[in-house]
Parts: sequence; structure tokens; C-alpha cells
Amino acid sequence: MATAVLDSDLYALTTRQRPLTVDEYHRMAEAGILSEDDRVELLDGRLIAMTPIGPVHLHCVNRLNELFARRLFGAEETRARLSVQNPIRLSDTSEPEPDLALLRPDAPQNRTPEPQDLILVVEVAVSSGDYDHTVKAPRYAAAGVPVYWVVDLDQEVVDVHRDPDGDTYAERIRYRRGDDLPLPVDLDAEPIAVSAVLADSETH
Repeated sequence: MATAVLDSDLYALTTRQRPLTVDEYHRMAEAGILSEDDRVELLDGRLIAMTPIGPVHLHCVNRLNELFARRLFGAEETRARLSVQNPIRLSDTSEPEPDLALLRPDAPQNRTPEPQDLILVVEVAVSSGDYDHTVKAPRYAAAGVPVYWVVDLDQEVVDVHRDPDGDTYAERIRYRRGDDLPLPVDLDAEPIAVSAVLADSETH
């Protein structure tokens, strides 16, 4: 979830001859130029201001967290690790913060997750659906993220992108209420009902 509009205070930090690198981005935080209160992410070397998280978005992320946890954490094995609203490093100049990511259980824990560590990335969209499709999807595909979901709360649909091919996905399927969302095959887990992901009509 993000917007392409840069905050005026941050714009000056990105008007430079070359894009910011992830390492420079981290040093800005270490130096106090950016703080945890600055809701930004790095995409193609530019600081992107992220929209505030409202209650509808917040509760959808919480529901996804619970739904995945029920399917993935068993007494005998952990099929994936949940990462909620944390950074993933796509390249030297891109470190977005998706709403949720499923990591491979053996993903190294001494660095930020990278594309080869990812099973699924999920963005929850409230008025940002176009951005998540037209800007985020090509970046995730180009990095090789195998499966990408956009949970569009305005349209009440979940768009599932699979099979990255260059900067696009070869397959995009839209799921609506009444449908079941299949999880990536290597998780060997039960599907999730779209209605369980979306807010109830009375509260949306």
C-alpha cells in the first residue's frame, strides 16, 4: 500500500543525479534523517510516501495474518514464516514494505528477506489498487516474486498474480466473494475463502 506522491519534505532527498541505494536509505535512518514515524519505502531509488493505515486496512491485514497462521503453523512443521508490514529487498535500489509476505522457513534471519526467500507477497489496497497493479506488480515480477496478491477492498476482489515473466506476470486471476483463494502449491495448505479476507459488507 503506497502512493506515488512524495511528501514535500522528502522530495528534496530524492532530487539527485542518481537513485538512492538501499544502503544509503538505511544510513539515512541511522543518521536520523528518516525515523520510524516517516512512512516511506524505497522503490527504484526513490522515496515513496505511504498512505496512513486506516481501520479497514488494519483489520484486513490482521485477518490475513490469522488466516495464514491457522494454515501454516502446525505442531510438526512450519510451512512458512509470516512477515507483516516489514521490508523486503528486491534490488540495490528497491526495498518496499508490503502488507504481508510469506517467507520460506529456511530464509536467513541475519539479513532483510530477498526475492529467493519469498513464497508470496500481499498488498492490501484501499484506494491504491491502481498503484499496486501498475507500479508494484512490475517490480515484484521483475524481482522474481513467485506469487503476488492485491486485496482490493474498494472493489471487494483479490487479484492473484503468478508466474513472473520479465516485468509482468503470465497469469492474473480475479477472485470474488464466494471463491476460494488457492495458496501457493509448495505450501500444501487449504485455500482461504475470499469472504474471510474481505470486511463484512456492513462494516466496509
